[in-house]
Amino acid sequence: MVVTGNQCFAEKPARWIWFPGDYEIWLGNDLQNRRTERGTFFPPFWKMDSHYVMVEFSTEVDLQEPETIYVTTEGRYNVKIDGAFQTGMPRQLTIPTGKHAINIKVYNQATVPALFVQGKTIVTGPQWKATFEDKEWIDDSGKASDKTGTTYVQAGSWHFDTPENKPSQFKLATKLQSAVKTEYVNQGLLVDFGRETMGFPYFHGLSGRGALNVYYGESREEALDKDQCELTDVYEVDGTKTSDLLFSDSKAYRFLYIETSGNLSFSNLDMLYEYNPIKYKGTFRCNDELINKIWDVGAYTMHLTTREFFIDGIKRDRWVWSGDACQSYLMNYYLFFDSPTVQRTMQLLRGKDPVTSHMNTIMDYTFYWFLSIYDYYLYTGDKTFIESLYPRMESLMSYVLGRCNERGLLEGKAGDWIFIDWADGYMDKKGEVSFEQLLYCRSLEIMAFCAGLLNETGKQHDYSTLAADVKRLLMKEFWDPSKHAFLHNKINGVSDGAVTRYTNMFAIFFNYLNDQQKQEVKKHVILNDSIMKISTPYMRFYELEAMCAMGETDYVMKEMRGYWGGMLKEGATSFWEKYNLTEKGVEHLAMYQRPYGKSLCHAWGASPIYLLGKYYLGVKPTAPGYASFEIRPVLSDLTWMEGTVPTPNGNINVYMDKKTIKVSASEGEGYLYFKAKSPTTSAGTIEPLPSGEYRLLIRGDGTPVTILLNAN
Repeated sequence: MVVTGNQCFAEKPARWIWFPGDYEIWLGNDLQNRRTERGTFFPPFWKMDSHYVMVEFSTEVDLQEPETIYVTTEGRYNVKIDGAFQTGMPRQLTIPTGKHAINIKVYNQATVPALFVQGKTIVTGPQWKATFEDKEWIDDSGKASDKTGTTYVQAGSWHFDTPENKPSQFKLATKLQSAVKTEYVNQGLLVDFGRETMGFPYFHGLSGRGALNVYYGESREEALDKDQCELTDVYEVDGTKTSDLLFSDSKAYRFLYIETSGNLSFSNLDMLYEYNPIKYKGTFRCNDELINKIWDVGAYTMHLTTREFFIDGIKRDRWVWSGDACQSYLMNYYLFFDSPTVQRTMQLLRGKDPVTSHMNTIMDYTFYWFLSIYDYYLYTGDKTFIESLYPRMESLMSYVLGRCNERGLLEGKAGDWIFIDWADGYMDKKGEVSFEQLLYCRSLEIMAFCAGLLNETGKQHDYSTLAADVKRLLMKEFWDPSKHAFLHNKINGVSDGAVTRYTNMFAIFFNYLNDQQKQEVKKHVILNDSIMKISTPYMRFYELEAMCAMGETDYVMKEMRGYWGGMLKEGATSFWEKYNLTEKGVEHLAMYQRPYGKSLCHAWGASPIYLLGKYYLGVKPTAPGYASFEIRPVLSDLTWMEGTVPTPNGNINVYMDKKTIKVSASEGEGYLYFKAKSPTTSAGTIEPLPSGEYRLLIRGDGTPVTILLNAN
């Protein structure tokens, strides 16, 4: 082992560790409290937790020879070896041969207590344990208590792998980006960076004295509207020497409009683009350039909104919302397969006990969090993370159960926001809303699944029984055979007969309906123009998934071209929070009774990434972590398509045209399903199925397999 300063070349790398979830909460608080509106601080309106200020980290070792360790912390600390305090705050210790217990307690009020230990074999990482209370005392005899009442959990960590790379100093990556066009308008300079972006304005050659007034715009109209644009900055410059000025706050914009006062001037304006240097792993290409552009802009939208966490939009909120994040996770599995950001986002959203309100104050968003846990396990196979979350799953569900009415169903209470969707029309959210019962039922099923996964058989039974009871009530109280649909809500047990799309389309891909009922919903709800239409990409995501789940991929392809293609025709460079095809011009910029209130880069706008990967390339896991999978490629009206779907440790590649399918997989094992007349394969044995389809086993060894669909 070679040591240089506080570094040593060890057998395995060390990572900074902390109490699990604490760094995520601290980092999320920092992110979400950067929001401003026209220079006014705008914090989240839900409960914000904080980190534990004192954490004990511990591990046990069995050494074949003495070993020197190097200790770095964020905070004050003490060290115990086998229960004995070491003098001072030692930066370097030698651990003798044999078995030893190492305990290091770190205190930090300002940032998260964090620890980095590097030795030859002793290194910090998720194998260490952490607790925020060791419950240790020493009685009058001098004997220390046992710690059987102390709860230890697996330490949290991320990618911080050197003593100098401290968690509290984390910043996103930046790179210089130049404007594509500048022009003088009125009394100022309008700067166009070419597409939606996010970063720090960077002024060069500032000289003189005066005010630098900056107006931000996702559109030209917004930047030029000094009185009503959403984001502004004013900097007072007092100096006589030429200098550069890099703004300290990162904001979203495409256009900047700058006016100066006094004799202030500058020579040039760039920006430092701020981004998550995440790797694109998923791909999609086909013969239709519009679909290709939709995929590209969707991917860019996801890239912009994938930051320290999955956020909703980069201009207005920059907050972490559970409903938005639930969709971001799914799109991520087909684009980045970035599990750490999923974990961080889930932990931040959940926060700490006690639970005092629904997630983001929204009842449906609580349930999306449960849904996302099942999705995470299915795509990643990461049981350890589920185990770490399970206690907080239980306490959150306990809060939900405590808010049921006498019929065992949920109604909004004081402080509850029943969101569902931004609708272009009236939607009653009072009483028992069927959509909330549907999400509640599915969340109980997921609780039962996770309890079974962790061998909590008694709890599995209890949650399963509750879920069955809620599903029975859902079907009894809200399914109306005469309307071929679920009713929207009941107040005091009475419905006005209203039908909306939400419960009905979710029930399709939840498989709560039989085949006949699914067809009834498709005809009488989804394809029924008299039912209030959806105008947000948020719920179009689920509406189109329901149609894909019923095999209506031709319909969905047409809708993608019309809806997302419509935004592109309006000049979108990232996808929007909402899009109503009947609106014209600047009407597309307005929302919340504000002329530029709409977010023009919103994570939930990127759903074609997910739809194209899951239902056209046709790839999805059928066992956790892609241990098994299925591939059901569907060309629809395309001539050819090809793409890559990332998996936890590899990828699945698919190519299809009207004559050929080519696939390969680098992990797991699964079946390729397809229709053909006289197929042949370059490897394996094709099996005919009673449905008229064929299937072929694809092994995850990377071997390319080619199928000729009509060999004769």
